[in-house]
Parts: sequence; C-alpha cells; structure tokens
Amino acid sequence: MGLAATAGLFKPGSAWAQTWNKAAFETKSLADTVKAMGGTAAAESKEIAIVSPDIAENGAVVPFTINSRIPKTESIALLVEKNPNSLAASFDIPAGTEAGVTTRVKMGQTSNITALVKADGKFYYTTKEVKVTIGGCGG
Repeated sequence: MGLAATAGLFKPGSAWAQTWNKAAFETKSLADTVKAMGGTAAAESKEIAIVSPDIAENGAVVPFTINSRIPKTESIALLVEKNPNSLAASFDIPAGTEAGVTTRVKMGQTSNITALVKADGKFYYTTKEVKVTIGGCGG
C-alpha cells in the first residue's frame, strides 16, 4: 500500500467517504437538514422504527437502532434536536439491502430524536423522546 501511494496509484484518504455533506451536519433543525440533503420537506411515517432506551443513564453513549420498511430506502439519518448541531449520523443504504442501522450518539440533554429516511427521492421521518440523566455534551 505504501509503495502504491508513493507511486501515485493510491491516494491517502481515498478510502474515506467521498460524499460527506458538511452543510447537513451544521444544521439546527429537521427542515434545515432536509434542505441541506437536497429535499424540500419530509412527511411523517409509521414505516420507520427507532429502537432506543426511553431513559439514557449516560448521554455520552446512547444506543440507537433505526429500521425503515419504506421501499427503495436510500439513506437513514439520526437527528438530536437539542444538540448543538442536530444531525448526529447519516448512513447511505445500498440498493437491495435491508434498511437498518445501529449506532451510538452523544446527547447533551433530554431531547426529541428524529430518524430521517430518504426513499425513492422523498424524505420521511419519525420522532421519539429520549430522556438523559447524565449529560454527554458538556453536561
């Protein structure tokens, strides 16, 4: 690998995601996030499930699983309403795969969590409140 990089055949960092959307990760609301991701609005959907604790004992590591039963799911994002920047994670879902992700995020305080799904070019969301007893973002 080092020899390939030296020869210019492999560029350092080329294995990293090439489509990081910096503007989306700087948003403060669901509407701003949808706009930064190329949409105009999002519709609420019962076809999205958020699995998480109702009460997180440590806001520094709150586990989430998000599943989408919406056909042609392209991406799944997780937003934390009261964090400094609301978009906490975003995942591209390859065509033909099961649309589900599991991750852990940091939450500074009790907040609404929104799962945002892009499917067939449209945006859908569902929301759940998670209470935090010990803050993770400076709390």
